[in-house]
Amino acid sequence: MEVTRATIGSDSWKKASVKNLQLGKAVMDRSEHACELGKELDPLPSLRDNCIQQSNARIHAYVRATRAVVVKLRESLLDTNKEIKSLTRCKESLERALEHVRKDLLLNQRSCEVRAKRPPRERLQDGADNLLTNERQRLLKLKRTLENQLRSVQKQLHHLDSCRQRLSAVLQERSQATDLICQAVSSVKGSPNRSRDRFLEKPQTPPVEPLGPYTPEAAQSISSASQARESSARLRRSVNEAIEDANQLQHSTHFSVNHGLTQKVAETVNIKQHLQVSSGQTKMAINRGQRWFHSTGLSMGYALGPVTYSDLTTREKLDRPVVCVFQRHPGNQLPEARDIIAGNDGLLDSLNATDRNLGLLKLTKLRLDADARDKSEAALLDSKVVRMRRRLANHRWVVGDQIKC
Repeated sequence: MEVTRATIGSDSWKKASVKNLQLGKAVMDRSEHACELGKELDPLPSLRDNCIQQSNARIHAYVRATRAVVVKLRESLLDTNKEIKSLTRCKESLERALEHVRKDLLLNQRSCEVRAKRPPRERLQDGADNLLTNERQRLLKLKRTLENQLRSVQKQLHHLDSCRQRLSAVLQERSQATDLICQAVSSVKGSPNRSRDRFLEKPQTPPVEPLGPYTPEAAQSISSASQARESSARLRRSVNEAIEDANQLQHSTHFSVNHGLTQKVAETVNIKQHLQVSSGQTKMAINRGQRWFHSTGLSMGYALGPVTYSDLTTREKLDRPVVCVFQRHPGNQLPEARDIIAGNDGLLDSLNATDRNLGLLKLTKLRLDADARDKSEAALLDSKVVRMRRRLANHRWVVGDQIKC
């Protein structure tokens, strides 16, 4: 709109109107620009719904990621529980093996106590005593080894339990945001060649973030539990090997001791039989000596003649008529009396020698009989020990009970 120059109004009046016109145009342009800018920048009427959808999408993504973390934590917790159960069974086996070692030590002690009741003649150190001493040393060394293994297992169980408690606490804390989501997540990995398995794939674990679903505490708890399970698996293998070695060592040592005791019994019985045979031969020698002593005594009696001189017959007298007539000539001396005296002295010496021999034979027989009795008692005790060890080898007896042969 143009204003003619030929006016009769004042300039101030005209300028005021022009100024108002310019102001109106500027305001109108500004309003139009604001409308255009509003069309580009102003939110739509669905802003509330969009914000709700975005918030829900973010929540769902966070919850799904948290569910993946919860799944990983739960799997780690289950694996830790399984490892604790396996290690607990391993501990029970180790305690059972240690109990068997202690029972073998008691059995070894009882065997030594029974063998200590042997007669003094049979208490000399022998191979069976060496075997029992060697068995005790091996069992003591094995007992110390198994006790060290048991302490390691108990320490590992405490460590696993602390890891489990930590996992449980983190799992409970992470599960607080998963109450409104389905917890059914398959642990089977899907195959890319089968479309129906895409929904069975294990959810991906999100990266570690202090304020994200997978916090450093959750990552550290899973890592520490995994390391504890690996060390526990190695410990279980070493414990199983130790138990197997202990069983083999116990069996071989027990068998060697039983074999040695059986061999000692056989040797003792063999020597006892030789002693009994020698005792019988000594008895026969005693009988022969007694018969010879009796015969020598009779011969000496015959040589000495009757006790009374009046009982001598004429032919037995030294002054019989034939001798008297023979001795009328000088130098005719008969050695009859000297020979009789010498013969009696020889018979007396023979009697004394025979008597001494009989005494030695009787003493020898007593020693042989005593040795045979000791051998019989020692063999009986060793046989009792062998039977006791074989009866109690299955370890199905209580430690507090009295061990009987």
